[in-house]
Parts: sequence; structure tokens; C-alpha cells
Amino acid sequence: MHIVYAASECVPFAKTGGLADVVGALPREMARQGHQVTVYLPYYRQVQKHMTERRIAIPSITIPFHSYNRFVTVLDGGIRNGVRFYFFDCPELFDREGLYGAQGGEYSDNAERFGLYSRTVIEAVKQLGVPDLIHAHDWHASLVPVMLRSLYYFDPVLRNVPCLLTIHNAGHQGLFPPQIIERLDLPPDVYTVDGLEFYGQANFLKGGIIYADTLSTVSPRYAQEIQTRELGAGLEGVLQKRSADLTGILNGVDYDEWNPETDRKIAAHYTPERMQGKRDCRRDVLHAFGVKSASDSTPVLGIISWFSTQKGFDLLAEIMPELMTRDLQLVVLGTGEPYYEGLFRSFAEKYPGRIAVKVAYDDTLAHKIEAGADIFLMPSRYEPCGLSQIYSLKYGTVPVVHATGGLDDTIDEWDPAAQTGTGFKFYPYEPSHFMAALDRAFATFTDKAAWQALQRNGMAKDYSWREPAGEYLRLYEECVRRRS
Repeated sequence: MHIVYAASECVPFAKTGGLADVVGALPREMARQGHQVTVYLPYYRQVQKHMTERRIAIPSITIPFHSYNRFVTVLDGGIRNGVRFYFFDCPELFDREGLYGAQGGEYSDNAERFGLYSRTVIEAVKQLGVPDLIHAHDWHASLVPVMLRSLYYFDPVLRNVPCLLTIHNAGHQGLFPPQIIERLDLPPDVYTVDGLEFYGQANFLKGGIIYADTLSTVSPRYAQEIQTRELGAGLEGVLQKRSADLTGILNGVDYDEWNPETDRKIAAHYTPERMQGKRDCRRDVLHAFGVKSASDSTPVLGIISWFSTQKGFDLLAEIMPELMTRDLQLVVLGTGEPYYEGLFRSFAEKYPGRIAVKVAYDDTLAHKIEAGADIFLMPSRYEPCGLSQIYSLKYGTVPVVHATGGLDDTIDEWDPAAQTGTGFKFYPYEPSHFMAALDRAFATFTDKAAWQALQRNGMAKDYSWREPAGEYLRLYEECVRRRS
């Protein structure tokens, strides 16, 4: 099968979150299983450093807008791990410092940027190879199915090409003024209540949900949650209507990149049978954060996150005074909303020697935290899938999570009597329940035999891409059958 992946980011070229990890790993696994795989990406400034030479696949594609044209050069990124990459070079739209905005904001022309991206995907495949299926991701590529079923409805080459849309986060929808429909040269009839119209705005994600042949999201629990008023972000009604076409497939992780037996970014390697290396990694991460020492009986807690309300840091702020009465060391890495960046800095100032914070994106330090921490915190208000908790399991770093989305799907509560489980969960989303889960973790940490059993349980879990790729292949085949 020839599969095209349309997404706004992909490791190693450009990344802001888990979407990039998925689009980096899933196509590679599909290629490993023998399929022809192509990934199309914008030619961001970040991508340029990965290109040793400029090879042109298509010199120019004309993308019409309502009163002007733009011109896109398609660059050949070569084949990496069996996956063919192409990049869309339109400097006035993509040659910028950030992927979506600068200094925490959004670029004002994002609708035009990703409208052009979506249409260029369709035009490029006509010249570079029409696939059996296009797999689009999130709102940035949601106009691909919209355009296929409207602008290209009568195109004999494309009318039978099916499109699957994966929703990575229903809270990010791509909302723009209705004038964007005309500017992108879309048919007026796509802007209706049964199309992109959403409370007086054009909603790209809603359009993708309606026009895609099949839908998926990134965990079974999240597939249920986004059909509720609480977590549907206003799209629950649309998703309920398409519930028969919506599948939750848990993301896999890349164990070539995240594995304490082989990780080149950590101080020492270790396995479930030989854990000495984890103690070395613990000392290393404390040193990296400028912590002089911590007793072996003091648990090291780690956080690696985008700093936002979604991630549950309002709960952390509420329990912080009580948390600081416990014997612990907290190390934090991340960037995000200015309020939460300031909040973490204030924690570090108020509790010097107990809390160490680095406001930055640092992949090497992220690996050091996963390997060196004893406990990993993910109190997210909602979490479509989450990858950090899965990395933590592999590194013997015990997760404490809110029981939502993929966190609930991947973490099993520790049962001391049966010696089963992989971490600690809390529900409902309240400070007292978060603190109670932490106290259960602290109590277990003092029992070294129990803690080692808990670590081994987590490290034995397999969340590689092999099984999810098989589920996606079955979904692809069903999608093709529906169109044929």
C-alpha cells in the first residue's frame, strides 16, 4: 500500500510536541512492514539545517488564492529509514523562527499557511505519486479531506483517494474568521453548519472531521472523552454523529530513541536485571540541575512538559505547600505559557535546594530526567495520549498521573498485595486526590523490594509501534474499501 502522511511537524525535522514523534515513528514502522510511505512537510527554517543539499522535485506549483497566487517549490528530502520525504518551500510563509507563532502567540496568517500546505499536498501527489490513502493529522492538515471532497470532487485522479484524519488534540481546532473561505478559494457551500461553520468562525478541524472518510484519535479513552461536553471542546456533537467512524489507537513510542539500555544521552545504561546505572543517572540529573546531593531515601520527582493549564499545574500549585512538607527533590524542564513559566520560577525561588527548574527545550536533559528521576508527574487535566509516561515506564521511573485519556490507558494502579501495576493514578481532578496519589508513591518508595517490583513491571511493558501500526493498517484497508 502507498500511504501519504500529511502533518505540520515530524521528528527530526520540526517539533513542538507529541505529533512530531508520531509522524516520525509511525511512517517508519509502516515502511518497515513493507509499505510505500511518503511524508509531506512545510519547509520551515528548522528543517533547513537537516538538508545538506537542495534537490528540487517540482520546480513550481501554483496555489491559487481568491485574488492572487502563491508559488511553491517541492524539495526532495530523500529516503530516511525507508520513508520518502518532501518539503514545501514557500519562504514568505514558512521561513520563520517558529512553526506556528512567536513568543507564545500565533501567526496571523496561519490559515493561509496551512491552507496552502493542504492544497500543495494534493497537487504534489498528482505529480509525485497518487497514494492508496492520505493520512492527515490535526487541524493543520484538516483541509486535505475538505479539499478532496469539494474542490477536487470531479478530479478523476483523486476522487477515489480516501483520507483518514487523526485528532491528536481536540482542543486545537484552527479557528479563523469566515472570510478565510473566500481567501482560500474554497467553495462557499463548505461554510455551513454541516461544514466548517462554527459559531461564526471557520473551524478547520471540524471540516476535517466531517469530510474525512475515517477518523482516529490517539488513545481508546480519549476517543470516548472527546464525545463528551467536558472534553469535546465544542465538537462533541459532530464527533457523536461520526462515532461509528472514530477509532482510538494508542500511540506507540520509539524505543530506538528511548531505551535505557542504549540511550546515548544518559550517564549510564541499565536494565531491569542490572539497575546500578539508574543510580548513576540519578546523580547525573541532580548535578545537571545544580543540586549538590540528595539522600538515597529522598525521592527525586521529575516533570518534563509544555507549561499550560491543560497539564495540571494548577493542581500542583495548590498542593505545593503541603508537598514541601515531604522529603523530596523536584526537577522541572519545559517552556510554555508565561504565567506557568513564572510560576515554576517562583517555586524555585521560594524553595531553593528543593525545587530546580530549567525553562527551556532541551532534549538531552529530558532523557536525563527520564533516566534519573524516581517518580514522574503528569497530573494533566486531560491528555489525549501522552508519551512521557510511557518513556518513564521504560526507564523505571514510576508515573503519578491523572486518570484521563492515554494516561488512564497506559498506567495501572499499583496493588501492593498482588504486586501488580505500573504507577499511581488519581481521580477526580482535585488537589486532595493528587496529593493522596503522591503519598502512596512516597510510601511505596520506602519499601525497596516493592519499589523494585513496581519498576520491573513498568519496564516490562511494550508500547512499541508494531501493534498500533497493525491497527492503523486495518483502518487504512477499511478506509480504502469504503472508497472503492
